Amino acid sequence: MWLSLVLGGLLVLIAPRRISSQSVNRAADAGQVAIDADDIGGIVSGPNGLEAGVWVIAETKDLPTKFRKIVVTDDHGRFVIPDLPKANYSVWVRGYGLIDSQPVASSPGKTLALGRRHSTIQQITGTR
Repeated sequence: MWLSLVLGGLLVLIAPRRISSQSVNRAADAGQVAIDADDIGGIVSGPNGLEAGVWVIAETKDLPTKFRKIVVTDDHGRFVIPDLPKANYSVWVRGYGLIDSQPVASSPGKTLALGRRHSTIQQITGTR
C-alpha cells in the first residue's frame, strides 16, 4: 500500500511536467519563445538558417553599475535572457568565428529576431 501511494504521488508530480514540456515543444515548433515581463527573448538566424550555440548578450549602463547578462541559443536558435532589471538594453550576438552583430535596443518584455555574420580566417587570426 505504501509503495502504491508513493508511486501515485510520483505520477501526480510527473504529469504536470509532461504537459508543461509538451506545450513548450508546441511553442517551439511554431517558432515562438515564451518570455515574462522581465525577460528578453527571441531567435538568432544567419545566412544558413537558425543559429544554435551562439552567445546573446544584453548590456545596460542605466543601473548604478554596468550590467551584462549572457545566454546561449538552443538547437533551434532560440534564447531567453531571464530576470532582467527594468532598464534599456543593448542586445547583440557573438560566437566563435562570428563578427559581433550590431547592437539592438530593447527592454524586458520584448521578443527579438537577431542576425549574425560569419567572419573570415583573416579577421579571426589577423593574417592576410
